[in-house]
Amino acid sequence: MPLTREHELHRRRRGLNTGLGLVLGAFVVLVFLLTFVKVTSQNLQFPDNVPGSSAATAGEG
Repeated sequence: MPLTREHELHRRRRGLNTGLGLVLGAFVVLVFLLTFVKVTSQNLQFPDNVPGSSAATAGEG
């Protein structure tokens, strides 16, 4: 048991800090998820399957 009681101001400040930490954590997770979805949803086209590229027309001659 602590020798002194915790002041009400410290309890309020800890509550605000906890809330702010949760909000910042949620924001970081949101940015990570949006970035992950954007990166993985792009159509990656390689030179051998792009219409009109020299690699795709080389075997058609």
